Parts: sequence; structure tokens; C-alpha cells
Amino acid sequence: MRRHSLAIVKMTLAALALAVAIAPGRPLAQQAPLASRIVATDSSAYRPLVAVHAGAGNMAFAGLLNRGAIGPHFNFLHRGEIPAGSGIGHHFHNTVEEMFVILDGEAQFTVNGRTSRIQGPAAVVCRMGESHAIVNSGTETLQWMNFQAASVAGVSDNFDLGDDRVGAALDAVPTFMSVQLDRALIRPAGARGRRGAPPPTPASTGTISRRLFAPTVFRSAWAYVDHVLVAPGATSPEVAHESVGEAYYVLAGSGTVKVGAETAPVARWNAIPVSLGETSSFTNTGTEPLELLVVAVARDMETKTAVMRGAVRP
Repeated sequence: MRRHSLAIVKMTLAALALAVAIAPGRPLAQQAPLASRIVATDSSAYRPLVAVHAGAGNMAFAGLLNRGAIGPHFNFLHRGEIPAGSGIGHHFHNTVEEMFVILDGEAQFTVNGRTSRIQGPAAVVCRMGESHAIVNSGTETLQWMNFQAASVAGVSDNFDLGDDRVGAALDAVPTFMSVQLDRALIRPAGARGRRGAPPPTPASTGTISRRLFAPTVFRSAWAYVDHVLVAPGATSPEVAHESVGEAYYVLAGSGTVKVGAETAPVARWNAIPVSLGETSSFTNTGTEPLELLVVAVARDMETKTAVMRGAVRP
């Protein structure tokens, strides 16, 4: 009887090992049906907070994508609202880095103690080891997002400076890295495609993209940030996520996303996680461009280094 039980245990362990070998690095959450992995922005689910990182006023947010959603070094995607006059106080992260995105209005961003006014829609990188803050300097509630990636998988940290940055002196020209999410800046210089396939062209795919932040911008396993447009009726090239996972956020339009063999509808302000080992493409089923913000995080720091050296194609 004991030998029989031992044999069953060995068979079970072998089966588990085989499963891991087939799908390395894929969180269990990623094996859920595709439709259940797509997260809609729902302001009724926002959690109210006061004095975030010793910031002014109040704000509200919810986590759309959680730790590990696209790979071990991805920590989260938060989405929320910051009322006029409120903000997130001056603070450091020493093992992680973030990208703050404002979808409308304007905000005063601080990075390393230097503050400038940024008009949305825009994104600001807050690199690992650099202090940062945000204040809604407009008159309307600000639609806001925050992505975070880690240098050490599963780790996050913060150190508050007790400064809300309200009334800070402004630089006319930002001394930190920021980009405008402007469709007019997306040029047909090439299209994203499957590794090993002939490079697709924007004319053949109806898809154009702009790299907002390259791998060299980030100090963590964060690989890049892209801004993508898929024309009405077009399907983007299939992307194989061999070395990086990607989190997509739909800025405008509607359509479908195909991940592996599954297809599901997507709409404005949906978040879609695509993990390591999966393939993905988007089809625009609407009448306006399908506009996507793409955040890519590498499998690990070694892979990120290989991406920067060109040894691995992201």
C-alpha cells in the first residue's frame, strides 16, 4: 500500500513539473478565460484616500491589474481620479519605478524636486531612486493612471518626504522625461510583428505605433512604452510575447483582442494583460481608430539587458 501511494505521489509531482515546463513563468491568474482577465474602468469601485504620500486633499483609485499580471516584475496598474487642488505627495521609490499618466486636464509634476506644468493627455516617467509628486493644478477632476514595475520581482517600497508640493516654483521647461499622448505624433515608420516573420508595414496592417519610452529609459525590468493606433477594419500584426509581457490600456475606440486561441471584445478604458508565452493581436471593429497605450515589462533583468543590447527582440 505504501509503495502504491508513493507511486501516486511521484506521478503527481511529475505531472506538476511537466505543467511548469510547458508554461514557465505564467501566473495562475493568466490561465483564466480571456474575457475575465479584461478589466473595465469602473469609478464606482474606486477606493477613497486622503493625504496619499502626505499629499494635498483626497483622491480615489482602484487596482486594474495586480502584481504578476504580465510577468514577475510587473507590480500594478492603478486607475483613478484626483480632484482639483489635490495630489500625491513628494516621495521616493528605491526598488521600483512608475509612470504617471494624465488622460485630461493639467497637472504639476515634480521629479527630483523640480516642478513643471504638464498638459494632458501625457505620461511622466518616475525612475527608480528619483523622488516624485503630482498636484492637480486645474479646475476639474483629473483622470489619472499609474503603472509600476520592479527591479526585484515581488518587491515594492516608498519613502515619504512630507511635502505636498502645493505652491512649488515652476520650471517653464520640464527637467524630467515626459511625452504627450498625441495621435498626430504617431508616424508610419513600421509596425509591431511576430518574431521571425517578415517586418510588416503600416500600409499592409493598418497599424502604426510610436515608441514613447525606450528600454534605456528605465532602470528596472521595464522594457518600453508604446502608443499604437489600429485603423477601422484593420487587425494588428500578431505579437509573440517571448521575452516581455505587455499591459494594454484602451484610450479610445473599440474592437476585439485575440490572445492565443481566445478572442474577446474590448472598449475604451479597458485594461488587457498579456503574459509571457502568449501571443496577441487587436482588431478594430469600430468606426474610429483603436488607440492603445502599451506597457511592456521584461521577464527578468537579464532579459531586459539582452533587449537593450539587441540580442533579444522585444
